[in-house]
Amino acid sequence: MDKILQEIINWAKMSDKQIVIGISGHGAAGKTTFANRFLKLLDSDEVNYINTDPYIVSSNIRKHAIIDYTYQNENHRYKMTACHPSAHHLSSLERDVQMVRNGLDLYTIDSHYMKSELISSKNKVTIVEGMSVAYINADLFDLKIYFYTDSETELMRRSSRDIVERGTDINYLRQSHDERRIQYEVFMHPYSQHFDIIIKTSDETICLEKNTFEFKVK
Repeated sequence: MDKILQEIINWAKMSDKQIVIGISGHGAAGKTTFANRFLKLLDSDEVNYINTDPYIVSSNIRKHAIIDYTYQNENHRYKMTACHPSAHHLSSLERDVQMVRNGLDLYTIDSHYMKSELISSKNKVTIVEGMSVAYINADLFDLKIYFYTDSETELMRRSSRDIVERGTDINYLRQSHDERRIQYEVFMHPYSQHFDIIIKTSDETICLEKNTFEFKVK
């Protein structure tokens, strides 16, 4: 993955136009880690970063949205998770990415966990990272990178955070994880086909499943 990352950085530096890169995937798949590494290797003064978490509908609202879906010939009924497109303010995100592409300045959404920051039209590269990226018009990005992992790896990563740091009950976590994972398989993972690069992580293993990036830059 280091080789791909360096190739993308070289491409971004050599490009004579502004570039918008979308990074998406499931919650614990490694997309944020990748985005942070990307930011550290680029000149921070020349890079915009938009985290799409503030574009996700509040969990206090989503818990009242019960949806029905079918998975492996079984009917499911559960609250809407962030794996469903309707759980995101997609038109707002598309508008903001379009503003970046049109060379306009904007401020990111201010939230209690992330302060608002200026997205400058003077910066050459803009990284848009988060689950919401998967659901908006793929043509808004010059390069799209998708991360996913298997169910057990995701549960392990969520457990280390939610149980240790947040005191979540393990039984509740597993139940919510199982339904969240099913919604991911049904509603989100099919969007991965629109991405240029697909990376699967499992424990410490990284597998490059798709890479059309080399064809984009020729």
